[in-house]
Amino acid sequence: MPHSRPTLADVASAAGVSVSTASLAFSGSGPIAEDTRRRVLAAAEQLGYSGPNPLGRSLRSGRSGIAGVIIGDQLRRSFRDPVAIQVLDGLTGALGQLGLGVLLIPAMPDPDRPSAVDPLVESAVMDAAVLIWGFRTDDPVLAALRRRGVPVVVGEGPSTTTAPVVAIDDRGGSAELGRHLLALGHERIAVVSLPFDAARRCGPVDAARRAQVDWAPTRHRLEGLESAGIRPTVVMEAEASLVECGREAGLRVLEAEDRPTAVVAQSDLLAAGVLLAARELGLRVPEDVSVAGFDGLDLPWLAPDVLTTVAQPLQAKGEAMGRMVGRLLAGEEPDSVVLDVELRPGTTTGPPPA
Repeated sequence: MPHSRPTLADVASAAGVSVSTASLAFSGSGPIAEDTRRRVLAAAEQLGYSGPNPLGRSLRSGRSGIAGVIIGDQLRRSFRDPVAIQVLDGLTGALGQLGLGVLLIPAMPDPDRPSAVDPLVESAVMDAAVLIWGFRTDDPVLAALRRRGVPVVVGEGPSTTTAPVVAIDDRGGSAELGRHLLALGHERIAVVSLPFDAARRCGPVDAARRAQVDWAPTRHRLEGLESAGIRPTVVMEAEASLVECGREAGLRVLEAEDRPTAVVAQSDLLAAGVLLAARELGLRVPEDVSVAGFDGLDLPWLAPDVLTTVAQPLQAKGEAMGRMVGRLLAGEEPDSVVLDVELRPGTTTGPPPA
Protein backbone atom coordinates (compact mmCIF):
# COMPACT_ATOMS: atom_id res chain seq x y z
CA MET A 1 0.00 0.00 0.00
CA PRO A 2 1.47 3.42 -0.95
CA HIS A 3 2.41 5.76 1.86
CA SER A 4 0.02 8.67 2.33
CA ARG A 5 1.33 12.21 2.40
CA PRO A 6 2.12 13.29 5.98
CA THR A 7 -0.26 15.90 7.36
CA LEU A 8 0.11 18.87 9.65
CA ALA A 9 -1.57 16.80 12.35
CA ASP A 10 1.18 14.16 11.99
CA VAL A 11 3.83 16.84 12.43
CA ALA A 12 2.04 18.29 15.47
CA SER A 13 1.84 14.86 17.07
CA ALA A 14 5.53 14.13 16.43
CA ALA A 15 6.53 17.52 17.88
CA GLY A 16 4.21 17.18 20.87
CA VAL A 17 2.24 20.38 20.10
CA SER A 18 -1.28 21.25 19.00
CA VAL A 19 -2.17 21.54 15.32
CA SER A 20 -2.72 25.30 15.73
CA THR A 21 0.77 25.71 17.18
CA ALA A 22 2.25 23.69 14.32
CA SER A 23 0.39 25.93 11.87
CA LEU A 24 1.90 29.03 13.48
CA ALA A 25 5.37 27.52 13.08
CA PHE A 26 4.86 27.38 9.31
CA SER A 27 3.22 30.78 9.00
CA GLY A 28 6.40 32.55 10.12
CA SER A 29 4.46 34.80 12.48
CA GLY A 30 2.38 34.64 15.61
CA PRO A 31 2.97 33.96 19.33
CA ILE A 32 5.21 30.90 19.28
CA ALA A 33 8.51 30.30 21.07
CA GLU A 34 11.55 29.90 18.85
CA ASP A 35 12.51 26.51 20.34
CA THR A 36 8.95 25.27 19.68
CA ARG A 37 9.15 26.47 16.10
CA ARG A 38 12.45 24.66 15.60
CA ARG A 39 11.00 21.46 17.12
CA VAL A 40 8.02 21.58 14.73
CA LEU A 41 10.20 22.21 11.68
CA ALA A 42 12.56 19.39 12.69
CA ALA A 43 9.60 17.00 12.99
CA ALA A 44 8.35 18.12 9.58
CA GLU A 45 11.73 17.47 8.00
CA GLN A 46 11.92 14.01 9.57
CA LEU A 47 8.44 13.10 8.28
CA GLY A 48 9.03 14.61 4.83
CA TYR A 49 6.28 17.21 5.30
CA SER A 50 6.82 20.14 2.92
CA GLY A 51 4.25 22.54 4.37
CA PRO A 52 0.54 23.33 4.36
CA ASN A 53 -1.38 22.75 1.15
CA PRO A 54 -1.18 26.03 -0.84
CA LEU A 55 -4.76 25.71 -2.12
CA GLY A 56 -6.14 25.20 1.35
CA ARG A 57 -4.09 28.09 2.70
CA SER A 58 -5.38 30.42 -0.02
CA LEU A 59 -8.98 29.37 0.62
CA ARG A 60 -8.60 30.12 4.33
CA SER A 61 -6.91 33.48 3.79
CA GLY A 62 -8.97 34.65 0.84
CA ARG A 63 -5.72 35.44 -1.00
CA SER A 64 -4.17 33.69 -3.99
CA GLY A 65 -0.59 34.79 -3.26
CA ILE A 66 -0.32 35.92 -6.92
CA ALA A 67 0.19 39.35 -8.46
CA GLY A 68 -0.63 39.76 -12.14
CA VAL A 69 2.05 41.70 -14.01
CA ILE A 70 0.72 42.93 -17.34
CA ILE A 71 3.37 43.78 -19.92
CA GLY A 72 2.52 46.46 -22.49
CA ASP A 73 4.16 44.58 -25.35
CA GLN A 74 4.70 41.06 -26.61
CA LEU A 75 6.77 39.08 -24.10
CA ARG A 76 9.34 38.08 -26.73
CA ARG A 77 10.15 41.76 -27.30
CA SER A 78 10.01 42.77 -23.65
CA PHE A 79 12.60 40.19 -22.65
CA ARG A 80 15.04 41.60 -25.20
CA ASP A 81 14.87 44.99 -23.50
CA PRO A 82 17.21 45.54 -20.51
CA VAL A 83 14.84 48.25 -19.28
CA ALA A 84 12.02 45.72 -18.93
CA ILE A 85 14.29 43.17 -17.29
CA GLN A 86 15.67 45.59 -14.67
CA VAL A 87 12.24 46.93 -13.77
CA LEU A 88 10.87 43.39 -13.49
CA ASP A 89 13.82 42.41 -11.32
CA GLY A 90 13.03 45.17 -8.84
CA LEU A 91 9.29 44.44 -8.97
CA THR A 92 9.52 40.67 -8.47
CA GLY A 93 11.99 41.14 -5.62
CA ALA A 94 9.62 43.50 -3.80
CA LEU A 95 6.61 41.25 -4.46
CA GLY A 96 8.57 38.25 -3.20
CA GLN A 97 9.14 40.00 0.11
CA LEU A 98 5.35 40.30 0.35
CA GLY A 99 5.00 36.56 -0.24
CA LEU A 100 3.54 37.12 -3.72
CA GLY A 101 4.34 35.13 -6.83
CA VAL A 102 4.08 36.64 -10.32
CA LEU A 103 1.86 35.82 -13.29
CA LEU A 104 3.16 37.53 -16.46
CA ILE A 105 0.45 38.52 -18.94
CA PRO A 106 0.85 40.34 -22.28
CA ALA A 107 -1.47 43.34 -22.50
CA MET A 108 -2.39 42.75 -26.15
CA PRO A 109 -2.49 39.08 -27.22
CA ASP A 110 -3.37 40.09 -30.80
CA PRO A 111 -1.59 43.14 -32.32
CA ASP A 112 -4.32 43.38 -34.96
CA ARG A 113 -6.98 43.76 -32.25
CA PRO A 114 -5.69 46.50 -29.92
CA SER A 115 -8.92 46.53 -27.90
CA ALA A 116 -8.63 42.83 -27.06
CA VAL A 117 -7.25 41.68 -23.71
CA ASP A 118 -5.62 38.42 -22.76
CA PRO A 119 -8.17 35.99 -21.27
CA LEU A 120 -6.01 35.78 -18.14
CA VAL A 121 -6.77 39.44 -17.42
CA GLU A 122 -10.45 38.53 -17.27
CA SER A 123 -10.18 35.23 -15.41
CA ALA A 124 -6.85 34.60 -13.63
CA VAL A 125 -6.92 34.60 -9.83
CA MET A 126 -4.75 37.45 -8.52
CA ASP A 127 -4.59 39.60 -5.40
CA ALA A 128 -3.41 42.69 -7.29
CA ALA A 129 -2.17 43.70 -10.72
CA VAL A 130 0.69 45.86 -11.95
CA LEU A 131 0.37 47.48 -15.38
CA ILE A 132 3.89 48.31 -16.43
CA TRP A 133 4.26 49.75 -19.95
CA GLY A 134 2.25 51.01 -22.86
CA PHE A 135 -1.11 51.79 -21.33
CA ARG A 136 -3.60 54.09 -22.94
CA THR A 137 -6.09 56.71 -21.80
CA ASP A 138 -9.05 54.35 -22.18
CA ASP A 139 -7.21 51.12 -21.60
CA PRO A 140 -9.27 47.92 -21.91
CA VAL A 141 -6.94 46.04 -19.55
CA LEU A 142 -7.39 48.62 -16.80
CA ALA A 143 -11.15 48.60 -17.41
CA ALA A 144 -11.31 44.80 -17.14
CA LEU A 145 -9.38 44.75 -13.87
CA ARG A 146 -11.59 47.47 -12.42
CA ARG A 147 -14.70 45.47 -13.30
CA ARG A 148 -13.24 42.56 -11.35
CA GLY A 149 -12.35 44.75 -8.38
CA VAL A 150 -8.63 43.88 -8.60
CA PRO A 151 -6.36 46.52 -6.95
CA VAL A 152 -4.09 48.02 -9.61
CA VAL A 153 -0.75 49.83 -9.68
CA VAL A 154 0.18 51.57 -12.94
CA GLY A 155 3.70 52.18 -14.17
CA GLU A 156 4.10 55.15 -16.53
CA GLY A 157 0.36 55.24 -17.06
CA PRO A 158 -1.95 57.95 -18.34
CA SER A 159 -2.28 60.93 -16.06
CA THR A 160 -6.07 60.55 -16.13
CA THR A 161 -6.08 57.20 -14.34
CA THR A 162 -7.38 57.05 -10.79
CA ALA A 163 -5.06 54.14 -9.96
CA PRO A 164 -1.79 54.96 -8.16
CA VAL A 165 1.05 55.53 -10.64
CA VAL A 166 4.80 55.03 -10.32
CA ALA A 167 6.40 57.28 -12.93
CA ILE A 168 9.69 58.97 -13.69
CA ASP A 169 10.31 62.62 -14.55
CA ASP A 170 10.18 62.06 -18.31
CA ARG A 171 9.44 65.70 -19.07
CA GLY A 172 12.15 67.11 -16.83
CA GLY A 173 14.80 64.69 -18.06
CA SER A 174 14.01 65.30 -21.72
CA ALA A 175 13.98 69.06 -21.15
CA GLU A 176 17.43 68.90 -19.57
CA LEU A 177 18.70 66.82 -22.49
CA GLY A 178 17.23 69.36 -24.91
CA ARG A 179 18.96 72.25 -23.12
CA HIS A 180 22.24 70.29 -23.26
CA LEU A 181 22.01 70.06 -27.06
CA LEU A 182 20.97 73.71 -27.44
CA ALA A 183 23.92 74.80 -25.30
CA LEU A 184 26.23 72.87 -27.65
CA GLY A 185 24.84 74.96 -30.54
CA HIS A 186 22.45 72.51 -32.23
CA GLU A 187 19.47 73.91 -34.11
CA ARG A 188 18.42 71.02 -36.39
CA ILE A 189 17.41 68.29 -33.95
CA ALA A 190 15.44 65.18 -34.93
CA VAL A 191 13.62 62.72 -32.66
CA VAL A 192 13.35 58.94 -32.94
CA SER A 193 10.39 58.21 -30.72
CA LEU A 194 8.93 55.27 -28.90
CA PRO A 195 5.59 53.99 -30.28
CA PHE A 196 2.69 56.40 -30.08
CA ASP A 197 -0.01 53.81 -29.39
CA ALA A 198 -1.02 50.19 -29.95
CA ALA A 199 -0.78 50.62 -33.74
CA ARG A 200 3.00 50.22 -33.76
CA ARG A 201 4.66 51.49 -36.93
CA CYS A 202 7.84 53.05 -38.26
CA GLY A 203 7.50 56.32 -40.08
CA PRO A 204 7.56 60.10 -39.87
CA VAL A 205 4.99 61.76 -37.63
CA ASP A 206 2.71 64.43 -39.07
CA ALA A 207 0.39 66.72 -37.13
CA ALA A 208 -2.49 64.27 -37.24
CA ARG A 209 -0.35 61.43 -35.92
CA ARG A 210 1.16 63.71 -33.26
CA ALA A 211 -2.34 64.35 -31.94
CA GLN A 212 -2.87 60.59 -31.56
CA VAL A 213 0.02 59.98 -29.15
CA ASP A 214 -1.48 57.90 -26.35
CA TRP A 215 1.50 56.37 -24.57
CA ALA A 216 2.65 58.40 -21.57
CA PRO A 217 6.47 58.08 -21.95
CA THR A 218 6.34 59.05 -25.64
CA ARG A 219 4.13 62.05 -25.01
CA HIS A 220 5.97 63.28 -21.92
CA ARG A 221 9.42 63.03 -23.53
CA LEU A 222 8.23 64.96 -26.58
CA GLU A 223 6.69 67.60 -24.32
CA GLY A 224 9.96 67.87 -22.39
CA LEU A 225 11.95 68.69 -25.53
CA GLU A 226 9.32 71.19 -26.62
CA SER A 227 9.42 72.89 -23.22
CA ALA A 228 13.16 73.40 -23.71
CA GLY A 229 12.44 75.29 -26.93
CA ILE A 230 13.14 72.47 -29.41
CA ARG A 231 10.96 72.09 -32.48
CA PRO A 232 12.18 68.84 -34.06
CA THR A 233 13.02 68.85 -37.76
CA VAL A 234 11.30 65.46 -37.88
CA VAL A 235 9.83 62.98 -35.42
CA MET A 236 10.39 59.43 -36.66
CA GLU A 237 8.21 56.93 -34.79
CA ALA A 238 9.81 53.52 -34.12
CA GLU A 239 7.87 50.27 -33.89
CA ALA A 240 9.48 49.18 -30.61
CA SER A 241 12.37 49.98 -28.28
CA LEU A 242 14.81 47.68 -30.05
CA VAL A 243 18.19 48.32 -31.67
CA GLU A 244 17.02 47.22 -35.12
CA CYS A 245 14.06 49.60 -34.93
CA GLY A 246 16.43 52.44 -34.01
CA ARG A 247 18.67 51.56 -36.93
CA GLU A 248 15.76 51.57 -39.38
CA ALA A 249 14.48 54.91 -38.10
CA GLY A 250 18.02 56.32 -37.94
CA LEU A 251 18.75 55.49 -41.57
CA ARG A 252 15.57 57.29 -42.66
CA VAL A 253 16.46 60.37 -40.61
CA LEU A 254 20.15 60.54 -41.50
CA GLU A 255 19.71 59.88 -45.24
CA ALA A 256 17.44 62.90 -45.61
CA GLU A 257 18.72 65.90 -47.57
CA ASP A 258 18.20 68.21 -44.58
CA ARG A 259 20.08 65.91 -42.23
CA PRO A 260 19.88 67.00 -38.58
CA THR A 261 23.00 67.76 -36.60
CA ALA A 262 21.61 65.87 -33.57
CA VAL A 263 19.20 62.99 -33.00
CA VAL A 264 17.39 62.43 -29.71
CA ALA A 265 16.13 58.86 -29.32
CA GLN A 266 13.55 58.14 -26.64
CA SER A 267 15.38 55.03 -25.42
CA ASP A 268 18.99 53.92 -25.28
CA LEU A 269 18.33 50.91 -27.50
CA LEU A 270 16.84 53.19 -30.15
CA ALA A 271 19.83 55.54 -29.75
CA ALA A 272 22.20 52.60 -30.19
CA GLY A 273 20.42 51.76 -33.44
CA VAL A 274 20.74 55.37 -34.64
CA LEU A 275 24.44 55.30 -33.81
CA LEU A 276 24.88 52.08 -35.82
CA ALA A 277 23.01 53.70 -38.72
CA ALA A 278 25.40 56.67 -38.58
CA ARG A 279 28.41 54.35 -38.69
CA GLU A 280 26.84 52.49 -41.62
CA LEU A 281 26.48 55.78 -43.52
CA GLY A 282 30.06 56.76 -42.77
CA LEU A 283 29.09 59.56 -40.38
CA ARG A 284 31.26 60.36 -37.38
CA VAL A 285 29.65 60.64 -33.96
CA PRO A 286 29.62 63.32 -32.61
CA GLU A 287 31.63 65.26 -35.22
CA ASP A 288 29.01 64.87 -37.99
CA VAL A 289 25.94 64.09 -35.89
CA SER A 290 25.28 63.91 -32.17
CA VAL A 291 23.17 61.08 -30.75
CA ALA A 292 21.48 60.92 -27.35
CA GLY A 293 19.22 58.41 -25.64
CA PHE A 294 17.14 57.84 -22.54
CA ASP A 295 17.33 55.14 -19.83
CA GLY A 296 20.93 55.02 -18.57
CA LEU A 297 21.73 51.51 -19.80
CA ASP A 298 25.24 50.08 -19.75
CA LEU A 299 25.97 49.23 -23.42
CA PRO A 300 29.66 48.23 -23.54
CA TRP A 301 29.28 46.76 -27.03
CA LEU A 302 28.98 50.32 -28.38
CA ALA A 303 32.62 51.02 -27.40
CA PRO A 304 34.44 53.27 -27.85
CA ASP A 305 31.22 55.32 -27.85
CA VAL A 306 29.44 56.04 -24.57
CA LEU A 307 25.90 57.31 -25.05
CA THR A 308 24.78 60.64 -23.72
CA THR A 309 21.60 59.64 -21.92
CA VAL A 310 19.05 60.43 -19.26
CA ALA A 311 19.38 57.74 -16.60
CA GLN A 312 16.28 56.52 -14.81
CA PRO A 313 16.27 54.35 -11.63
CA LEU A 314 15.01 51.17 -13.28
CA GLN A 315 15.26 48.69 -10.43
CA ALA A 316 14.05 51.28 -7.92
CA LYS A 317 11.01 51.90 -10.13
CA GLY A 318 10.10 48.21 -9.97
CA GLU A 319 10.67 48.12 -6.22
CA ALA A 320 8.41 51.16 -5.77
CA MET A 321 5.63 49.40 -7.70
CA GLY A 322 5.99 46.33 -5.49
CA ARG A 323 5.85 48.37 -2.29
CA MET A 324 2.75 50.14 -3.60
CA VAL A 325 1.07 46.76 -4.14
CA GLY A 326 1.78 45.95 -0.49
CA ARG A 327 0.15 49.19 0.64
CA LEU A 328 -2.95 48.51 -1.47
CA LEU A 329 -3.30 45.02 -0.02
CA ALA A 330 -2.97 46.51 3.46
CA GLY A 331 -6.04 48.65 2.74
CA GLU A 332 -4.18 51.92 2.18
CA GLU A 333 -4.69 54.43 -0.65
CA PRO A 334 -1.13 55.29 -1.72
CA ASP A 335 -0.37 58.48 -3.60
CA SER A 336 1.29 58.38 -7.01
CA VAL A 337 5.06 58.92 -7.04
CA VAL A 338 7.46 60.44 -9.58
CA LEU A 339 11.10 59.34 -9.44
CA ASP A 340 13.98 61.61 -10.38
CA VAL A 341 16.20 61.10 -13.43
CA GLU A 342 19.72 62.29 -14.23
CA LEU A 343 21.41 63.61 -17.37
CA ARG A 344 24.64 61.72 -18.08
CA PRO A 345 26.68 63.30 -20.87
CA GLY A 346 28.78 60.79 -22.80
CA THR A 347 30.98 60.87 -25.90
CA THR A 348 28.14 60.88 -28.44
CA THR A 349 27.17 64.55 -28.21
CA GLY A 350 29.27 67.56 -29.15
CA PRO A 351 29.06 70.84 -31.06
CA PRO A 352 27.43 70.71 -34.51
CA PRO A 353 29.65 70.56 -37.59
CA ALA A 354 30.84 73.96 -38.77
